[in-house]
Amino acid sequence: MHMRLIHFLLMSALLISAGCARNAAGSTDKNAQKTPITKPDITISGNRLTPEGLWAMGRIGAVKSDIETGWLAYTVSYYSVEENRSTTWIRICDPFGGVTGDGLQVTDEFVGSEPAWFGSSGWLAYIKGGQLYLRRDGEDVKVEGAEDIEGFLLSPMRDKIIVIKPVKTVPTTADKYADLPLATGRIVNDLMYKHWDEWTETAPQPFVCALKLSYYGEGERIKSAKLGEGVNILDGTAYECPMKPFGGVEQLAWNPNNEEIAYTCRKKTGLEYAMSTNSDIYLYDTRTRAHKNITAPNGGYDTNPSYSPNGKWIAWQSMERDGYESDENRLAVMNLETGEKRYLVSGFGQSVNEFAWYNDTSLLYTDVGQGSIDLYYATLDGNLERMTEGQYDVVLGDVSDKYAFLLGHSMRQANEIYRMDVEEYLNNPTREFGPRGIEWEQPHTALEVEIPQLTHENDNIYNQIERSTVVPRWQKTTDGKQMLTWIIYPPQFDPKKKYATILYCEGGPQSPVSQFWSFRWNFMMMSAGDYIIVAPNRRGLPGFGKAWNEEISGDYGGQCMKDYFTAIDEFCTEPYVDKNRLGCVGASFGGFSVYWIAGHHNGRFKAFIAHDGIFNMEMQYLETEEKWFANWDMGGAYWEKDNKIAQRTFANSPHKFVDKWDTPILCIHGEKDYRILANQAMAAFDAAKMRGIPAELLIFPDENHWVLKPQNGILWQRTFREWLDRWLQ
Repeated sequence: MHMRLIHFLLMSALLISAGCARNAAGSTDKNAQKTPITKPDITISGNRLTPEGLWAMGRIGAVKSDIETGWLAYTVSYYSVEENRSTTWIRICDPFGGVTGDGLQVTDEFVGSEPAWFGSSGWLAYIKGGQLYLRRDGEDVKVEGAEDIEGFLLSPMRDKIIVIKPVKTVPTTADKYADLPLATGRIVNDLMYKHWDEWTETAPQPFVCALKLSYYGEGERIKSAKLGEGVNILDGTAYECPMKPFGGVEQLAWNPNNEEIAYTCRKKTGLEYAMSTNSDIYLYDTRTRAHKNITAPNGGYDTNPSYSPNGKWIAWQSMERDGYESDENRLAVMNLETGEKRYLVSGFGQSVNEFAWYNDTSLLYTDVGQGSIDLYYATLDGNLERMTEGQYDVVLGDVSDKYAFLLGHSMRQANEIYRMDVEEYLNNPTREFGPRGIEWEQPHTALEVEIPQLTHENDNIYNQIERSTVVPRWQKTTDGKQMLTWIIYPPQFDPKKKYATILYCEGGPQSPVSQFWSFRWNFMMMSAGDYIIVAPNRRGLPGFGKAWNEEISGDYGGQCMKDYFTAIDEFCTEPYVDKNRLGCVGASFGGFSVYWIAGHHNGRFKAFIAHDGIFNMEMQYLETEEKWFANWDMGGAYWEKDNKIAQRTFANSPHKFVDKWDTPILCIHGEKDYRILANQAMAAFDAAKMRGIPAELLIFPDENHWVLKPQNGILWQRTFREWLDRWLQ
């Protein structure tokens, strides 16, 4: 239930920390003074992935390449279950200096986040504890005046910098009543008073500052760095840039002329903000301080501007319809000299996850298609070409010179860094070898050219376990369509045995069941308990055309639910499936699906698990903070009696079918989840207990829509497995 931003993107659940430094593990003031967490040394017994093994894995995040030196900087986060915290490290390495059995040869390693090459003989800028530093050869230079920042963006000439700072936008109770400084009550007068997992009291805003450097003698060694007085681009407003909750500095860009800034902003507050996705791209002149909206005619999201290297073009991602956060994400470009606009990727089912300029006339981007996320090449004259293909996902980390540095993952492997030679690919006139692929242990589609793997962060874990096997399966739906379903078989699978089988229900509701790796909904972890996992790309998921993706809005109880039943029923024709030991699990919309299926499954399942799911649609319509989502997906308000779509939605609310519940259910929720409030799980649990159905409730007072703390993550995994084992094994 969120806009498809970069990391979140994507797949944000994979990286968690894309965007502002305040979200990066190990970058908070609270942990800054503690001993850094290093890579855990863990021994795994039984050749199966365990919750402890999962949390011992390093999590590779940002990747930044330096065109001057050729060096690579990337982040990796480590977690301590015992200390219940994490640390993010930055590593510097030469991606062309040879790869050892453990990966790249690291020349420098230090605690920090948000690395960005300074563009001056190997200097790197980064954030630690909200403070900006410059670093080279193990020497740090603290940037004075750059404390308590959430992100930054250096200008092309490195004489200016944008720093993101939180600006107070809502008066506190103490502001109104100075004699009540300890009062905790909040006085609310408008909507968007809460967002994702926080009470809305500040907005991130960009400050443009001069960056003043002094050097030792005539050399390139920086002696000191200081910010000049900043100019707030959004001064006097309560607008956000970057936009909460997931936006980062990718929502701003410097023109190569060093004087103009493009930025993303939804210039709305309160009720108007809550009802609309209409953000725009603005051009800001640092000399005149004039703003120009270049996307005003478009009604939906316009985000993530980026200038071409020569400054003649600007590109951005654009959704057409206001209020529809899962609309086709088009790749738009505009000629800054003529004002001509065009869409390079639009109208044929593709939706751009992220992009980067390759040169003055072409770009690289990623998109999901038929269950995997691949890299594509686009030219300004409209030519599009798929560059990777296989049973894995790629994330575009960075582009430097002729190389694309990719993050690759699959259901069997967490993120690792890969280097693709784009120039070599483009200079092959026949493209005889076709799209290129990452070489995984498990066979996938036939590919002839390998993309070199640069890191091997978690081989210490993989070498101790037997991984599950992931197989695509095409199934015929009730309306005669073909649906891709991923089948995850447990380690040491024996087709002569009978296996308990789990139907996995995806969230979003329009998030792809691609080859994602999750540190919570992890298919290696689930199947390690001798379970087969059935993960369908049911109706309402991207990658299978626009019609397939949109056939869910306003119809939560429709074809998407029939697709779920198709997935499990068709797979149950296999002789190794024990039809008397079926379970059903899911989170967010997947949690809604579990609650709904519990009242419609006709005895198929013997256990349910719903995480952060919607139980009562009428309450959800009013409780969720992003009202545009509720209006679009539910079709309108439940009091609109003549609105047939809305009435169909609310008639399918899971709470109306509790009388048909007959199967044990585990309800999980975080109390800091303001997207779907925790009372939904409490109500579902109460309903089950009052009907005499075995039920359990797992509540996290300090977690949001996800589970981010190590000990809570272990508790989640243990409770999840214990519940399934209790009823299915």
